Amino acid sequence: MTKNFYRISLVVSATLLASLLGVKAQDATDSSTLDIPERSIVLTGDKQNADKELIAVLYSREDLHFQDPGAPRFLFLDREGKLAFGIGGYVKGQMQYDFDGAIDNEGFVTYNIPVPLDPAERNRFGADASHSTIFFKLVGKTKLGWLNVYVQTNFTGDDDNYGWDIKQAYVSLGNVTAGLARSSFVDASAQPPTIDDEGPSGATCTKTVLVRYQKKWKNGISGAISLEYPKTSYTYNSSVGEIAQRCPDFPIYLQYAWDGGQSHVRVSGLIRNLSYRNLIKEKNEWKTGWGAQLSGMWYFGGAFTFYYQGAYGQGYSQFINDLSGNDMDLLPSTTPGKMEAPKVLGVLGGLQYQINPKCFVSASYSQAHLYDRGSLGNDTYRYGQYIVANCFYNVLEDMQVGVEYLHGIRTDFSGRSGHANRIAASVQYNF
Repeated sequence: MTKNFYRISLVVSATLLASLLGVKAQDATDSSTLDIPERSIVLTGDKQNADKELIAVLYSREDLHFQDPGAPRFLFLDREGKLAFGIGGYVKGQMQYDFDGAIDNEGFVTYNIPVPLDPAERNRFGADASHSTIFFKLVGKTKLGWLNVYVQTNFTGDDDNYGWDIKQAYVSLGNVTAGLARSSFVDASAQPPTIDDEGPSGATCTKTVLVRYQKKWKNGISGAISLEYPKTSYTYNSSVGEIAQRCPDFPIYLQYAWDGGQSHVRVSGLIRNLSYRNLIKEKNEWKTGWGAQLSGMWYFGGAFTFYYQGAYGQGYSQFINDLSGNDMDLLPSTTPGKMEAPKVLGVLGGLQYQINPKCFVSASYSQAHLYDRGSLGNDTYRYGQYIVANCFYNVLEDMQVGVEYLHGIRTDFSGRSGHANRIAASVQYNF
């Protein structure tokens, strides 16, 4: 798989280089008798023929997170300008210094803050470039609606060697999307900008394999419903065990947007079926998980943008940044053989101010809160708080630098807490 990917990347790179340098391929076939197939994409397509609606779809940032790559630098058009293929991404390097409490990870995950504070690990210097990314995007118009093929990778697959990692890979045709993409329960554009790739502790953020139906109506109203592969993370003990999940997740949302899409409000819902094995009774059992969310962004005053999100439910911790992957979807109950779906709250609020076209500042607060701990001890995570302030400046049109301060607090059910502080800086070049 990896070798084939590198071969494909080499072919694409060679073709791109040849087109940039004006190199013409030599062929023994007489060019006067060679007909180019209709489905072929001509790299020298005339941009004057490009359909404006096509370009608008290709360059749209609707439903994108701040850290998602923007418009592709390299754009190939077919002869009639009705099919476009873009290659883009960015190179991102960042450095950080933790003080008065450190997190042993490049991402600022407040769940990982030591409780109590470890005197031996009060400071930490780190650097990372693994979140640099490359994407390929194909857009065209068909009889069934817009075709959108998207593949995005970064270099977080191997911590030591910066291996390739697929972040998103999906196909959209008309109103239907299938593949690896963000969950329909996630409102990515409602999350504030950060250098930290982890993001706010209480933000909803997960990608999974899905089939989604999305519809846009007039007057800025849109909605979606999807069937999604259930990514789960449980805590087990000697009386409960793991079994395969049997039902997909069912998220749904309804959204209203205004100001040309710069502002929106979204209401989302989620239903999950969480299966496990009761080892006492030797039978399979399940719990119902659910979530409800209000989120959005509001552009006002000509320079301010307010981001907000509030999510609450049971058995959906895998969708919350701080709790994802930490075995909190289901917890062992105090009754042997039983599990319970803990109640979880995730909130965030952030304000961004655009100083001028090249520079903006922002500040945000977020909290993830676990209300139940089942049979777990007092050292179980109860809530994490995430406070961030940053500034971004575009040195060049495609080059952005940023500086950021982060403060995190973890509090356990015992009432004890730990904290960490981080100063981070980044340089990012988009292509």
